[in-house]
Amino acid sequence: MLTAGDEYPIHQTPEPVAYAGSDRNFYDRYFFNGYSADGKTFFAAAMGIYPHLNIIDAAVSVLRDGKQHSVFFSRSLNMERMNTFVGGFSVEVIEPLKRVRLKVEETEGIALDVEFEGRAFPIEEPRFTRRQGPRMLMDVTRMTQNGRWSGILRLDGHEFNVTPDSWMGTRDRSWGVRPIGAQDTQPLIPALPPQFYWIWTPTNFPNLSMFYHVNHDEAGEAWNTRAVLAMDGAGQGELIHLEKPHMDIKYARGTRRMQSAMLHLEDGQGNPHTVSFEPMGSFLMKGIGYGHPDRRHGSYHGEELSVLREDYEPGKMPWQDPENLHIQEIAMARHQGPDGLSSEGIGAYEQLFLGPHVPSGFKDILDGAA
Repeated sequence: MLTAGDEYPIHQTPEPVAYAGSDRNFYDRYFFNGYSADGKTFFAAAMGIYPHLNIIDAAVSVLRDGKQHSVFFSRSLNMERMNTFVGGFSVEVIEPLKRVRLKVEETEGIALDVEFEGRAFPIEEPRFTRRQGPRMLMDVTRMTQNGRWSGILRLDGHEFNVTPDSWMGTRDRSWGVRPIGAQDTQPLIPALPPQFYWIWTPTNFPNLSMFYHVNHDEAGEAWNTRAVLAMDGAGQGELIHLEKPHMDIKYARGTRRMQSAMLHLEDGQGNPHTVSFEPMGSFLMKGIGYGHPDRRHGSYHGEELSVLREDYEPGKMPWQDPENLHIQEIAMARHQGPDGLSSEGIGAYEQLFLGPHVPSGFKDILDGAA
């Protein structure tokens, strides 16, 4: 089947673009977040394309005054991967690797028309490859970019001017294989207890961006990690890679939520750097489909357009419910570099902690910190 994508040199197999290899869990996704300089208003959005399920879905969610408001969209993909819209939600690439427009026509009280401009060339994170016993759990490539936002956000009749001098955020693009849609009914043999330890901290400082992520196994050994500084305007090959990253976390007592954290790093000359994080508010990632019990990514909601609004108060949601484990903390950050140089910034501290993790003292699936 030929589609509009076949006009572009983006084929990954000998087949038309409509077909994406042979793994039913193949996906292609856009992710965005943005926040005001004071951290009082935060939004996130995601769009996913699932060629083997023939589904495209999206969600937008706004956190303000301790309340989170989400709208979900889903429809049949019709095997056309270039139609990046679902109902009133659309993504338009204006300048590849630099400028993207995110638009949500007013739907269930939420509207958004904003443009993202990257501060530096995107980071290519190391390929994520993780098996669960004999099964492939993840085989993913992702690029991440910090930037500035401009445009308009409306929430239930209130309008917010989004200006690049006071609104920053992060976008990413990821594609590959990860669990999507309906769960596999065939049990894993032998059964393995779930374990996933994930931290991601894209942070905006006045003249640079900082990126750090890590996946740990249950012993606390990193199986995927990277730490990078990107000065404004840095091009491909001009990013500063940092070494020996280590995150010290203080958990809120009896939970797995970060109460404060300190990232320790070294630059190429062996100079120490630290970045401290203090959370200001929790954003539930289920609000854009991550781990949602009903609107999980790639779930089927009919061939026609399906739209749903949901509202949460994250501070009142039990942290130990599996659907509430994956969060982004809006976090104030402080970077301390060599020679006493320092700066203050803001970013998202994403965490998903499930199962044992020896350095944290976690022994079971959902036990909290001592």
